[in-house]
Order: sequence, then C-alpha cells, then structure tokens
Amino acid sequence: MLEALAKVIDPELRLPITELGMVGEITETSVTIKLTITGCPAADRIERDVRAVVGDRDVIMTVMNQAERDELKAKLRAGRPPRVNPFDEQNPCKVYLIGSGKGGVGKSSITANLAVALAAKGLAVGLIDADIFGFSIPGQLGIEGKPTKLDDMILPPVAYGVKVISIGMFLAEAGPVAWRGPMLHRAVSQFLTDVHWGELDFLLVDMPPGTGDVAISLGQLLPTAQTIVVTTPQVAAADVAERSGSVGVQTGQSTFGVIENMSWLDNNGERIELFGAGGGQLVADRLRTQLLGQVPISITLREGSDTGEPVVDAHPEDSSAKAILEIAEIVGKTKTPLLGRRLKLSV
Repeated sequence: MLEALAKVIDPELRLPITELGMVGEITETSVTIKLTITGCPAADRIERDVRAVVGDRDVIMTVMNQAERDELKAKLRAGRPPRVNPFDEQNPCKVYLIGSGKGGVGKSSITANLAVALAAKGLAVGLIDADIFGFSIPGQLGIEGKPTKLDDMILPPVAYGVKVISIGMFLAEAGPVAWRGPMLHRAVSQFLTDVHWGELDFLLVDMPPGTGDVAISLGQLLPTAQTIVVTTPQVAAADVAERSGSVGVQTGQSTFGVIENMSWLDNNGERIELFGAGGGQLVADRLRTQLLGQVPISITLREGSDTGEPVVDAHPEDSSAKAILEIAEIVGKTKTPLLGRRLKLSV
C-alpha cells in the first residue's frame, strides 16, 4: 500500500506524501492521511489522488499535530536553520533578475511565460514577483489562492509547474501598496527566507521598473544573480533600459542578456515596426552582453496574460510563444559553475 501511496504527490511541496509523514495508520479497510494544516488548500486534490490508488479502503483525512509539523519543517529545511536565505553563493540555483528601465514594456508577461517555458522543460523553477507596487504575476498565471502557512514557513502556490510568491497573495484587498524603503526590503527578504523553495534549478525575479530600493536590496540578497533586461525596439526606451542593467553591475550582478519585446507586428506576412528598430541590440551592445531574442507583438500573448493562461502553454504555435520558447532554450542550457562550491554529497 505504501508503494501505491508514494505515487500521490503533494501539489505544494512536490514530494510524495509518503516522504512527508502524511500517511498515518493503514488497515485492511482504511487509510489515514494527515494534512499539514487545517484548511489545507490542497486537501481535496490529495484526497482525490489517494482514493484513486487505495481501492475500496476508506480514506480518513486528519491533520498533523505540532510535533509532526516540526518534524516535517526540519526535513524540508534539510539542516538549515529557520529564516535563512537559501540562495547564497553555495546554492547552484541559477538566479535571474528580470528588469526594465520603465514600465509598459511587457516585462512581467515575458517573465511569467519564460518561467512556464523553463518548467515545461522539466526544470524546477521558482518565480518571485518583486514588483511590490505593480504586482501582476498571480493574475498572469491564474493564481487566486493564498499560500499555505506551515507555522513560520510559507509554502508557495504552484502554477504550470512554477512555484510563485507575490505580495498580492497576502493583501486582503486589491488596494495600493504605499511602503517606504525598509518595508520593501523586509518584504523581498521574507520572500527569500520564509518561503520554502526547495531545490530549484532556476529562480526568476520579476523586478519593479527602474533602479530603486527593491533593485538594490535584491542585488545585495542574491549575490549570484544575473540581470536580464527587457526593452522595446524604441531607442528612447533603450536609453532608459540600459540603466536597469547598469544598476546590477553596481550591486555585483553581471548582465546575462537582453530581451527585446514588441519588436514588430505581423500584418499578413509584413513586419510593421510600430516602435522602431534596433533598441534591443543597442542595449545589448552598450551592456556588452547578448541579445537573447526578439518577441513580436501578439494579441494572443496579451489575452493570455489577462486570463491567466500563458501563451507558451496555451498557444505554443503563436509567434510570440515561439520566440519565448527559443529564449528558454538559451536560458535553460546555462549552468552554474561548481568550482569553489560545496556540493551536497552523501556516502
């Protein structure tokens, strides 16, 4: 029976329930499943998946006691103390800060779709919505629920295979966020230390536009991060976008590449360059980095961002999806150098 139950995966922790201490007493007629907390948002799905593998046995749903939760948290932390930033220089996870010089260039749509495209390749991907004032990632990925709180540990919702966290998940109302620098720093710091990310291959961070407090804080908190700059072809926009990459250099991040969005509009095979041409390559040249790709204007991409259906998943044949998938191929092949890093090996 344990072998069958091992096929049931907790949708938040992405591990078999047998490894999480969630399986209680098993008898000839029943199976007891222990949820992490009362009101667990994944309860219905877990119960449904358990019923599918236990045959005629009754499924009894209960909740872990405090000792069992403490044991689970210790297992998840894998020896790390509570509230420690896991993305230090020893973590092989590739971290990308995706920023832009100004708003309105489609940065969040590109970031959300890039994360989904990487996850579709079988990679473990996390996504932080660090645009505190203008958060949009939950809507872009169709996330409506709240994160599960396991005492002092936050379990991020998972959408399209991507673990996601955003300030929008914690607000009671969809009102404005009016915070000064110290509050912003605390928020992005908690996204790193209080959220259980597990072992990730990639962490993408949707940065706020410009070069303010959040950019400086994350530059300090994520020492191995690289910057990806999103711009439009317009030369005026490129001049502003260059500053986004430059601030990363000041806080110790190198620039991995530039993505040019809204590059052209396809009008029955004719490319109409509504916003001019050459801005992406101009920024790449000035920052001495690569142009990762050009994403055309797409109504399908815009509609998917509004409905929470990423274009790379819902319409991979769309021209914008193809461009983002090609960028994901480049990003997905990058590896973190292991020289000088402590490897997690066991004998």
